[in-house]
Amino acid sequence: MYESFINQLSGLDLSGLSIRPAPFNETDFPCEDAIDQTLGAVWSDLFAMFSDTALEADAEDIAWGMVNLFHRAASRKSAQLDRASDEIRVLLASADGSEVHSSNLEEQVERAQAAEASMLAFEQMREAAAALYRDETGSSWKPVSGSRTSHSRHLTSAVIDARDFLHALAENRRHALIPEGTPVVFAGGRQSFESAEDARRYADNIWATLDKVRDAVPDLFLVHGGDGKGADRLAASWAERREVQQLTYSLDRRLGARAGFKRNEQMLALNPRYVVAFQGNGVTERLVIDAKARRITVVDRRGPLGTTPRKGREIE
Repeated sequence: MYESFINQLSGLDLSGLSIRPAPFNETDFPCEDAIDQTLGAVWSDLFAMFSDTALEADAEDIAWGMVNLFHRAASRKSAQLDRASDEIRVLLASADGSEVHSSNLEEQVERAQAAEASMLAFEQMREAAAALYRDETGSSWKPVSGSRTSHSRHLTSAVIDARDFLHALAENRRHALIPEGTPVVFAGGRQSFESAEDARRYADNIWATLDKVRDAVPDLFLVHGGDGKGADRLAASWAERREVQQLTYSLDRRLGARAGFKRNEQMLALNPRYVVAFQGNGVTERLVIDAKARRITVVDRRGPLGTTPRKGREIE
């Protein structure tokens, strides 16, 4: 998981440089209560304004954009931290022991510390807004592309994009983009229902199934396709509520009809403890077949409204 910038620097040869504490403290940033109360008030007023108007259907898009404001701010601070870290490495490589060099190095360290602290603050605001979004819409908030990482140890409901995950693995980096725990793959498609009651039963069955899996695998992280609708959305909402990390494998549209099967291969390559399967298309069927061929236990819920279609290997 994530380590602070100071901890990262501790393993480097700083040629006698003294790393001072960051030139600010927690009181320089909004406190958690202030963040929760302020955003809660704004959220309540926002949806009250849209309610019973012609714009009510657009409220969810506006709410998504509000969360995205904090996400983009955190991303900018993360980029500043990366640039400052790169500059520090350059300065370390060219160390000459001079006072000017040491001063420049200390300045870059302070810039990195400031960027890191601001990034964590904006991430905290994003997570508070994302929780409000989840409560209002019933779905987990995720960016259009890339990952939603939480570098603070107190924020555990990360949504990690597979491309970021694979890049981090290639660089052999252990940080917020590499979830810790046991992978469990979830698969299912978009469904239509005859009534709202059927839709609720289907959603309840997804949550109940994932709760049962989590009882068997307490340290699981959920691997799924990241679809903004259908079964993936319900599973993502469950993970958000349960503070379970998510690793999403979006379809690579460049592969055409092969995209779904390629995604299956990538997810199964993680050697998941279980594959949880709800009704889907032929790609889901192939995932189940391939998982059984690898002797991965399949929790089969492809029956009506997310029920077990037949007896098989299940979690006791």
